[in-house]
Amino acid sequence: MAKPYDQIADRRAIVRRRALEDALARLVEDLPTGAEPPRTAVLSLLREALAAGRAEIRRRFEEPGPLRNDGEQVLAATSFLMDQLIRVIFDFADQHIYPAANPSTAERLGVVATGGYGRGELAPLSDIDLLFLRPYKQTPRGEQIVEFMLYLLWDLGLKVGHATRTVEESLRYAERDQTIRTALLEARYVWGDRDLYDELKRGFTQTFLNGDGRDFVEAKLAERDQRHHRMGDSRYVVEPNVKEGKGGLRDLHLLFWIAEYLYRVSEPGELVAKGVLTREEARHFERAERFFTTVRCHIHYLTGRADDRLSFELQREIAARLGYQDRPGSRGVERFTKHYYLHAKTVGDLTRIFVAALEDSRRRKPKLAALWQTLRPRQLEGFRLDGERLGVATPDAFAKDPVAILRLFHVAQENDLDIHPATLRLVTQNIRLVDRLRADSEANRLFMEMMTSRNDPETTLRRLNEAGVFGRFIPDFGRVVAQTQHDMYHTYTVDEHTIRAIGILARIENGTLKEDHPLASGIVHKILSRPVLYLAVLLHDIAKGRGGDHSILGAEVAMQLGPRLGLTAAETETVAWLVRYHLAMSATAFQRDLMDPKTIETFAALIQSPERLRLLLVLTVCDIRAVGPNVWNGWKAALLRQLYYATEQVLSGGTLSGGRAERIKQIQVEIGSRLAGWTDAEKEEHFARGYAPYWLSFDPDTLARQAELVRRAERDHQPLAFEHRIDGERSVTEITIYTLDTHGLFARLAGAMAISGATIVDAKIFTLANGMALDTFWIQDLEGKPFDGPQRLARLAARVELSLSNRLDIQRELDSQRASWPKRDEVFTVEPRVLVDNNASDTFTVIEVNGRDRPGFLHVVTRALTRLNLKITSAHITTYGERAVDVFYVKDLFGLKIVNQEKLKQVADSVERAIRTFDARFDPVAKAAE
Repeated sequence: MAKPYDQIADRRAIVRRRALEDALARLVEDLPTGAEPPRTAVLSLLREALAAGRAEIRRRFEEPGPLRNDGEQVLAATSFLMDQLIRVIFDFADQHIYPAANPSTAERLGVVATGGYGRGELAPLSDIDLLFLRPYKQTPRGEQIVEFMLYLLWDLGLKVGHATRTVEESLRYAERDQTIRTALLEARYVWGDRDLYDELKRGFTQTFLNGDGRDFVEAKLAERDQRHHRMGDSRYVVEPNVKEGKGGLRDLHLLFWIAEYLYRVSEPGELVAKGVLTREEARHFERAERFFTTVRCHIHYLTGRADDRLSFELQREIAARLGYQDRPGSRGVERFTKHYYLHAKTVGDLTRIFVAALEDSRRRKPKLAALWQTLRPRQLEGFRLDGERLGVATPDAFAKDPVAILRLFHVAQENDLDIHPATLRLVTQNIRLVDRLRADSEANRLFMEMMTSRNDPETTLRRLNEAGVFGRFIPDFGRVVAQTQHDMYHTYTVDEHTIRAIGILARIENGTLKEDHPLASGIVHKILSRPVLYLAVLLHDIAKGRGGDHSILGAEVAMQLGPRLGLTAAETETVAWLVRYHLAMSATAFQRDLMDPKTIETFAALIQSPERLRLLLVLTVCDIRAVGPNVWNGWKAALLRQLYYATEQVLSGGTLSGGRAERIKQIQVEIGSRLAGWTDAEKEEHFARGYAPYWLSFDPDTLARQAELVRRAERDHQPLAFEHRIDGERSVTEITIYTLDTHGLFARLAGAMAISGATIVDAKIFTLANGMALDTFWIQDLEGKPFDGPQRLARLAARVELSLSNRLDIQRELDSQRASWPKRDEVFTVEPRVLVDNNASDTFTVIEVNGRDRPGFLHVVTRALTRLNLKITSAHITTYGERAVDVFYVKDLFGLKIVNQEKLKQVADSVERAIRTFDARFDPVAKAAE
């Protein structure tokens, strides 16, 4: 089969070497001997040829035609263009700049391409790697030619990796350095002395390609492991590196290097004849390489540099260029990234099949492992034991007993064994047999035992998924394999997120995460049905990507799947309920005022039983923890604990109020005991300042600290009192501000905090009887950690003071900082939405605002609320990647709920209009007009 390099269409349209050589020759034909060539004119001709060639290659790739989106042809054509330019430059130097009438054998010089360029697969803007081969001793003329060529190539803007060596030196370096050996494995003759190149290839074959290749294989596998670790060790990252990432092009190259080294093949199809890959596996190899190569070419062209990261801002554009269009319930960019991850998974499958087989046959087995192998039985529950790997005795084992496919993974899990790569390959080849197992009671029992096992269910489920068994056995799960969500909140694909969530649940159960999740670790053992909890975690996102509410659709899936997996009708109903309301606890904890009795009463009415509360708490923790590495924090943990304990009290027959006046009186007694040095008169004076809701909104310790702050401020006649307290356990910094209550106070404070780089996650706003505002904010830095550091806190305090005295232009300050904000997330848009709810609280109107999270967003929203003459009493700020969900508890100027329907509509419309005006400032068209 011909390689793409041999099939380049209309080569002369890319570059006309003869014409370029003649043009260069004319520049120097009248120059006297020894005169300097007209370097500017030479460079101009070469630049024009390089630019024209690149433009033609790109035109073929991007415009309609047979070569559109053909990345392999781009790589081949770019290699050809570089070959021709290097040949022209070499001949120009050899014949016109440093001519020799009768060159000696010592003056021979060969030019060899290595690396990707050597394969004839040079990406549009990648480096070129050259090896200049010289005889045993280099002459001054040879050195001059190499130097002349390199300087011209550099002046053309090319990045050139280069070495000048003899054949003997090249082989000696390759002996010591596996990277050099790999580069020589792909060496290709470009120009100059062909005999030197042939000598190199003969020497390389004789030196390295006659043994078993064990050292090369081991070195390449070690390089792969280090690279995967460096790139995050997951193929499911949101901005994958197409070349270096797990499951990317470099992993395909690794397979082929080893195949070329061991089997002397020149393309994947030849591995079929060698019995290494099946014909279908070879097609998968070629299809994945073609897809990744095309994506990589688009990245180079769109960024204008040798970048291999498939960033957020590129994903949507490349998806459109590859023909992925939006459909009802399905975005084109998400289907594109799904196909990306499926190809990456295919590469993982091929790597496992191919490389693990090599590991098995070529890696030295440690002596202890060999001894252990002799002590273990050769048969284990009907499977063959080969060292530490489980396999089947005969190729038709699965055809005879399809349930053995699931039993294989079950036995491996129970005995801490790997599965032999040849057996995994056999599973893949017999994957259609899994369809028969869905109605098999034994198969369903085995699956549930694996998922609920106390022996690392995460690894087993990931194995089942990698082998394709998981999605085949549970087709609803198969629909979310490699399913992505194009946003900045979800780090993993849906299947990977689900498997990680089950792993987190297992670690909560075994106590590994007790320090991180003390509440969940304590109550998980009180849960009556482990299968209910595990199945709810498995199914909570099962219906994502279907176009409707995934919670409702997922509950329907649970009702169908529960009986099949052996759950009773009552257990199935509980699983369906958990899936239906799996977001309820986090939404209530993060977006509602937990000190408002109506919040707890409404949530308790939904939950109805302590068992459901325990189940939902653990499910919520697992879900949030599995979203990504920086999503969970102490603040969220504290809110969930607060909601859990308050709801548990109601469900256990207690009350939240217990007599409001009595509770306030009890709280004030507790506060008084903490106010050392206060007279009774001072205490009574302070208690008279606060209205009833204030005393019910904080714990006694916080109220006592605030009392001390107010006392100092009043005693010293401070117009502004500012105090901070870092709460490491909850990952927040608590800011308390005591100042004169003025219209728009919250908006000004929010603006000062945005300018200072602080993110508000919660706020409580109170006006005391003396007309002073006592406002508490819980803030974090942009990484979700406490906003700390003496300098940062001092700047924040200074900006708060400036904003309250109207000496801070908040909008101008935010605009001046815009250049330093992250650019990677500008691609995302969030449609503004304002929801007004008069049922969530008995005494407040609750306004939920959804929009694109940016510094200054909260300031814009609160300023709009201020202009509507609304008074904010508490604010609850949540971000999901690029999406902000801010909830405000408000009253009108008379301290009442807003009940007039026209006023409610005006509120929603005005806030939405303010957000749209704010968003327009970031629109490229709007910015261009400024």
